[in-house]
Amino acid sequence: MDNHRNGIAGFRLTEHTWMTELGNWIDAISPDGRRAGALLFDPRVIGLPGVRERVVNAVMTDQHLVLGGMGGLIPVADVVAAGDQVWLLTAQAVSPTLADLLAGAPVDPAGAASVLTETAQTLLALHAAGVTHGSVHPGTVVITAEGAALLSERGLSDAIRGQVSPRERDAAGWASLARGLAASFTQTAPRAAGLFERAAGTATTLGLEPARAMLSQERAALPGGLISRDALARAARGRSAFAQPPSFAAQPPPAPQDEGDIVTLLHVPASGSPPRLQFGPGVGGPGAGPGAGAGTVRQPETTAERIWREGRDGAATVHRPDKRSQGRVAKVSRRRRRRRTILSTALFAVVMAGAIVAWFRLTDAPELAVRSIDVVAPKKTLGCGGAIVLTGTVVTNGGVGEIRYEWRKNLDKEVVKGSLRTSADKTSYAVPLRWTLSGKSNVKATATLKVLSPGPARTDKASFTYKC
Repeated sequence: MDNHRNGIAGFRLTEHTWMTELGNWIDAISPDGRRAGALLFDPRVIGLPGVRERVVNAVMTDQHLVLGGMGGLIPVADVVAAGDQVWLLTAQAVSPTLADLLAGAPVDPAGAASVLTETAQTLLALHAAGVTHGSVHPGTVVITAEGAALLSERGLSDAIRGQVSPRERDAAGWASLARGLAASFTQTAPRAAGLFERAAGTATTLGLEPARAMLSQERAALPGGLISRDALARAARGRSAFAQPPSFAAQPPPAPQDEGDIVTLLHVPASGSPPRLQFGPGVGGPGAGPGAGAGTVRQPETTAERIWREGRDGAATVHRPDKRSQGRVAKVSRRRRRRRTILSTALFAVVMAGAIVAWFRLTDAPELAVRSIDVVAPKKTLGCGGAIVLTGTVVTNGGVGEIRYEWRKNLDKEVVKGSLRTSADKTSYAVPLRWTLSGKSNVKATATLKVLSPGPARTDKASFTYKC
């Protein structure tokens, strides 16, 4: 941050910073004086071939979802390049996270149920829109001052890895979240802990929708029978990394400083003004408050928007947000730094073209499925103290995602687990197993390969002779 120690593109940086796999997150103040966030990508990550373009595509996908009625995500204000540095700027604070709150004190059961309900609702809406989050864990669940649970870093982990996570990965992340929260209530609220454990199991076996419905239908297991944000909001306000003095809102943005050639990597709307950003239920989601959509033409309701509406009406979450937060619109900084050279313009055109191509590849890609598996063992007899390699071949439909598998051996109890990432341009994957045997024996050794996900589970096996 040497070149941008005090700010970037009009955002004022604070001293509160933390590291993630993506880079360096920093609490910031937006040009209009609100709490915001800034992520300086790790140059070793963002500099890899194709990563910058995939990050831009992920952010533009989020903007597409917001325009379609999506809520529950931390809104991105801009992605800018400053020399070799790439920054992601958010229109909402990115702290505290659920991980921050859990590090301080246990979250109350009503608040935990609220977090699980809202994050499940967001993931379901993402899946209905044809995308996934890819990295759901306590560090990517942001708790607002009103107690709402918003997801950050959507698609960014996948972008740096060049993959598209399947829905099952999101469900598994949510289930892990539920089990982690359940563990904190085993002694103090065992009925709530049991509810969260059951919801986690349901998410893994049946999906997020039945798990989310279970939380609402069995809320009697919660103290007072309530799903509430109240205590969560108080905990979030108490854990905020820095307080925003009232003077911030009254002060004009700082005078522009020469920060060098800063280029936005995102598309600027033709109207010259940013789209209206929407937040989770109770923070300005679709139909969130009086006058929502007033003066605009209401577009046909999308599947994502329907999920948000039904989720908001059906969850009956008790919350008391600050009235000033109703209808709060996160304003994207309109100050666009000069594009000084033809090279900058060409770069923007290339990024846009790549984002469009990646968008169509994302939406057109089939859901990952395994068509067949085959295990082959060498026909020769293995001698004393020797090692042999069995080869499993997994054939897919060309979908993009993750395959989880395990090897089992008939001569011992060892289970060798593994996973692999698939790509759209490849359908056959080798899964080898190296097996070493020793001692005097004359036996038939059999190795069994089982593909665990995506389902249904498939198995195949092969045998060889060990003689010593």
